[in-house]
Amino acid sequence: MNHLRVPLANVADFDEIIDVRTPLEFTEDHIPGAINAPVLSNEERVIVGTMYKQVSPFDASREGAAMVARNIAKHLDTLFADRPRNWRPLVYCWRGGMRSGAMTLMMNMIGWRARQLEGGYKTYRTDVVATLATLPPTLDYIVLAGHTGSGKTRLLHALADVGAQTLDLEGLAVHRGSLLGAMPDAPQPSQKSFDTSLIAVLRSFDATRPVFVEAESRRIGLITLPESLMTSLRGTMRCVEVNVSVDERVELLTQEYGHLLAQPEHFRAQLLRLVELHGKAVVDQWLTLLDNGQQRELSEALITRHYDPAYTRSSRKLLQGLAKAIPFEFHPTAQDLRVQAQALLALTSRADKCGSEAAPPASSGDR
Repeated sequence: MNHLRVPLANVADFDEIIDVRTPLEFTEDHIPGAINAPVLSNEERVIVGTMYKQVSPFDASREGAAMVARNIAKHLDTLFADRPRNWRPLVYCWRGGMRSGAMTLMMNMIGWRARQLEGGYKTYRTDVVATLATLPPTLDYIVLAGHTGSGKTRLLHALADVGAQTLDLEGLAVHRGSLLGAMPDAPQPSQKSFDTSLIAVLRSFDATRPVFVEAESRRIGLITLPESLMTSLRGTMRCVEVNVSVDERVELLTQEYGHLLAQPEHFRAQLLRLVELHGKAVVDQWLTLLDNGQQRELSEALITRHYDPAYTRSSRKLLQGLAKAIPFEFHPTAQDLRVQAQALLALTSRADKCGSEAAPPASSGDR
């Protein structure tokens, strides 16, 4: 079988990538573009594993082989029934073992030029972790800072619409970043799946152009951002402080809390998590506003008592460049978001030009 194994670097050489792990393993994370053709179901893998420990490795192998054979036959009759004679699939499992080996061998017996990924998903995951440590520092970031409710995500999306490079970490994490930032009916991805998506986006960027990104804490809901990315964002001197009036922030926050207001019991549970930070008396006031349907008043109270003090405490520590940030007046509920985004691009371009003209020429010792 050694002659049928290929390294991770050869992934792009194949027509299709086949992940033969269980649906649960595939859902947690997989190589981008792969399709799932499990040779063992979630339940079958548990059965084989239990038999291996409680009966014997031989009986487990025999039963597992029968299950694998039946599942491969099913995939050949359905999922792969229309693949052409010259099809070249790459097959992988957890670590390049028996599951992907069985599928690869059967496909080659048929006549397809299938190959097995050496080391399987484990090799791919190792590469992702290594890349997350080295790739983020190679990019040039412009960080959007500002109070909660300033519409930084809307500005980020508008920047993308006018052609800027943007890194939407909250979009990748499926979470708005704050304690109340969970998306309705949209679970967060696994950490591994987030890492895979992040790598794909980072690799798509042109390193000669800046990347706009929101200032974030290390954790976005249940997702942890890689340390190398956090170090790069905290250390950049290119920051934009997004300034928005309190009235506009209240309006925006009321809009964005719409899903929570539609589920008051869920919102109540989220607010109760703030008791330790603000005390029962304060949170009870917020709960009363919620019960009375006073949406704007609740949004304003959360801004002034919860979000703004937290921003004041953390922002200067998180961003070295905030003291010299470019101020930008933004109107997140207006209709001209693209026009405002273009204005910001012009502003940052002028700042870059002024900075380069002010920089002293390099001495011979610097060259």
